[in-house]
Amino acid sequence: MNKHQIKTETVEETTAMGEKLAALLQAGDVITLEGDLGAGKTTFTKGLAKGLGVERTVSSPTFTIIKEYMGRSLPFYHIDAYRLENSEEDIGLEEYIHGSGVTVIEWAQFIEEFLPIERLNIKINYIGEHQRELVFTSTSEHFELVINELLS
Repeated sequence: MNKHQIKTETVEETTAMGEKLAALLQAGDVITLEGDLGAGKTTFTKGLAKGLGVERTVSSPTFTIIKEYMGRSLPFYHIDAYRLENSEEDIGLEEYIHGSGVTVIEWAQFIEEFLPIERLNIKINYIGEHQRELVFTSTSEHFELVINELLS
């Protein structure tokens, strides 16, 4: 697994990085987001959604756990696994994670057993009021190519 990092200086730059990444994704791709509360996971996800052509307003699915959107050509699944820590409830996550769309999962560490081996992990670190460090870790050749293209 290779790690790559980039810093963003504004909320708009963080959103734009998500939007740029979206253009490189394909059906079945899974992105996991890690970071403290307020780190920018949902901000980044809004950029992904915009890049995929989602026209609806994107918000964190903390209480609904899963939100489903339709992009230009792919479904976009936004999962917030925060409330699933220590949960044994079967809510059908596999259908989304192994589905035909792009899936982004916040707090993915709480559902590690459901995650595919091939995925793109992104850790968002809070640096300052609007500055963030995005650390990308690939688990496959496909995502290594995606990261290289994203950061070029």
